[in-house]
Amino acid sequence: MTELATPRPPRREFRNINAFTDLTTYRLPPAGIVSILHRVSGILMFLLLPFIIWMFDSSVSSEISFAKFKAVFNNGFSFVPGFLVKLVALALIWAYLHHFIAGVRHLWMDVSHAAVTKEFGNSSAIVTLALSVLLTVVLGLKLFGAY
Repeated sequence: MTELATPRPPRREFRNINAFTDLTTYRLPPAGIVSILHRVSGILMFLLLPFIIWMFDSSVSSEISFAKFKAVFNNGFSFVPGFLVKLVALALIWAYLHHFIAGVRHLWMDVSHAAVTKEFGNSSAIVTLALSVLLTVVLGLKLFGAY
């Protein structure tokens, strides 16, 4: 009694990613990109905390310190041009927006069982990336004086 056995499709191979050979060809899903950028934005905000404290302190202390604050953004200080200060502020704006939007996404996934699907993870990750970049561009245009 021999049965005709249909050949099984080959099983998927799961392996570790080699940082030197595989990272250039490995494609993360959008949810993975958002997860990594969520960590990066948190680290960036933590590292720029002295800059944030300086901005807040100099902008609310007095009118004179606020004028110095504006002068740093417009003209720069010491060897650092104002353009570079604005770029650091723009990176901080992106970090805050991305971290906030990704945090709301994670909270929604914690609250709603329907949100824990592959499709929702993919679509919400794309929305998170698009919203954070779009809002950063809008606020960046305002920062650099486009409107």
